[in-house]
Amino acid sequence: MDLLNEDYWSGRYQNGQIGWDIGYVSTPLKAYIDQLEDKSVKILIPGAGNSYEAEYLHERGFTEVFVMDLSLAPLKNLKSRVPDFPEKHLLCQDFFDHDEQYDLILEQTFFCALNPDLRSAYVSKANQLLKPTGKIAGLLFNIPLFEDHPPFGGHKNEYEALFSEFFNIEIMETAHNSIPPRAGNELFIKLLKLSV
Repeated sequence: MDLLNEDYWSGRYQNGQIGWDIGYVSTPLKAYIDQLEDKSVKILIPGAGNSYEAEYLHERGFTEVFVMDLSLAPLKNLKSRVPDFPEKHLLCQDFFDHDEQYDLILEQTFFCALNPDLRSAYVSKANQLLKPTGKIAGLLFNIPLFEDHPPFGGHKNEYEALFSEFFNIEIMETAHNSIPPRAGNELFIKLLKLSV
């Protein structure tokens, strides 16, 4: 599992092994985005893949959307679909090496792609990347899934213990509007950074 690096993910794109890619913005994230009013909110989508969420945000006039992936392939895919997406907002780098400040981190299949040994580091890094009033919103799988390769699943109790050190868990409940193949297996989360 130490090999979940740029070569691994680029190979998945090259070979068309992107089963997580549903080809459009997921329903729970679309519904969440639809109720965001401030179009200047600074958003990071880590491990974004082809990032239909970023495309949707861009179409709706959000100007500070940053898309990050270890692999250049999905960033190129997004740019070809959305030619006017700002080049400087496409970040080909490791989440754990990033150093900026955001209002919102959108979570969509990044957490489950990470080696589970990195989950505590993810929570700590997300806390570091968020402004004092920042939040994480998105989806986590609430099923076991695989142990030796992504996607790695998990359980609500585990996530509550993991995130509660740095975040107030405002929402962590079964998503009511998941796409049919994931119905009942996803948690919608809204986690508010704890004030220092």
